[in-house]
Amino acid sequence: MDITAVNALPYEDFVNIFGNVVEKCPIITAAVWSRRPFVSLNALEAAITEFIDNLPESGKEGILRCHPDLAGRDLQSGTLTRESREEQARAGMDTLSSGEASRMARLNEEYKTRFGFPFVICARMNDKANILRQLTERCGNERALERERGIEEVKKICRLRLQGLMLCDAPNKL
Repeated sequence: MDITAVNALPYEDFVNIFGNVVEKCPIITAAVWSRRPFVSLNALEAAITEFIDNLPESGKEGILRCHPDLAGRDLQSGTLTRESREEQARAGMDTLSSGEASRMARLNEEYKTRFGFPFVICARMNDKANILRQLTERCGNERALERERGIEEVKKICRLRLQGLMLCDAPNKL
């Protein structure tokens, strides 16, 4: 899909197609639809990023809370969004050993208890070993830093999802 086609989309179609580029936050794409026409994919991404950046801290935390736990119950029960399921599978989250799964569950819970939102990392840019390492390290950070880090990861996820929707051979690198 090229940017001309994106700009021609009616509101409902735009939200249906792009509504999950930020996990379970179609309100973001609904809000940026009115900023059309976009001159490029980068301009669409910039509009989404600007919307996120202009949110109060509570809104940013709300975005983070929309993300599922990595290798959590949603993965186990099959209730992840299609995008999250594919991203977690690419990172090996669906093939954790029982020890890795137990460690992941413990760390996810520790992180959520400490910060009030789930750990967010761009799974497509990491493997399970790096995800576990990052989760372990980031549990020791301050809340404001983790909110900022989480939102930066949300933006990476958004960019890759946008590329996947608009480019036939989107790379897995930013």
